[in-house]
Amino acid sequence: MHRRTFLTSIGLAAAATRLGGCVTASAHRAAATNPGSRHLQRIGLQLYSLRDDAKNNLEATLRNIAAIGYKDVELLSSMHNFGMPATQLRQLLDQLGLRAPSTHIDADSFDNLDAVFDEAGTLGHQYIVLASLPYGPGKATLDDYRRWADKLNEAGRQARAHNLWMAFHDEAYDYSPRIEGQMPYDILADRTDPSLVRLQLDTGNAVEGGRDPFDLMRKYGSRYYLFHIKDAARLGAPTDSELGKGMIDFKQLLAMIPNIDDKFLYVEQETYPGIPLESAKRDYDYLSTLRF
Repeated sequence: MHRRTFLTSIGLAAAATRLGGCVTASAHRAAATNPGSRHLQRIGLQLYSLRDDAKNNLEATLRNIAAIGYKDVELLSSMHNFGMPATQLRQLLDQLGLRAPSTHIDADSFDNLDAVFDEAGTLGHQYIVLASLPYGPGKATLDDYRRWADKLNEAGRQARAHNLWMAFHDEAYDYSPRIEGQMPYDILADRTDPSLVRLQLDTGNAVEGGRDPFDLMRKYGSRYYLFHIKDAARLGAPTDSELGKGMIDFKQLLAMIPNIDDKFLYVEQETYPGIPLESAKRDYDYLSTLRF
């Protein structure tokens, strides 16, 4: 997972226009007067949102996550879950009434997938998600994306034998810059086998990479089983924002997700206007009251 430096202050204004067909702010306000009847049954948090808190005290951080109302948490095997052994972590999750349906891993974990699968069994994961390719912005070639699509397919075959799924999480640099006129993300997504590899859409990373997440939903919607619900001020924005303060129309986006109650949606926020835990609570309040 390629992560940006934490910024203590951001000044992101909500855009007047919205992505995905909500043409004007007035149209969005009109839609808001006729809310849908559905709401999310469960809301998760990607633990990276509170990475500094978790590094200092993972148990207290998980207690705070549960107290806000989150029911799921996506763990960070890529960060060794901040040093807490899997058995102890599972006991704590159970005590707090939290599930961990998925975890992020890094590319090095592909060297010992059996250990990944064993830990997944202990922690109750259903999905093992490759956080990012091991190259960084602008470093990968199209052949690198093809090679990692093949690696994901092979890992997916192994994962299915353990009743697990492999998945891939998008970073902003998977969309921009284009390589040889092609969008790298599409190369990997199109080459992976849907019967072996599923996709996780990070909505904010897509926007930061200049890709309309509604376009991705129209193209790959049936393959998205996990989501990072993240906002951003505008296409190509350098950072994310709190939910509802950027340009993404989440009411419309949630309505596009097929069989949404069977999918896993995690709030993720990487930069903050203040205290991260307070942002996590505002994000939860926004998403838990949204009708679509």
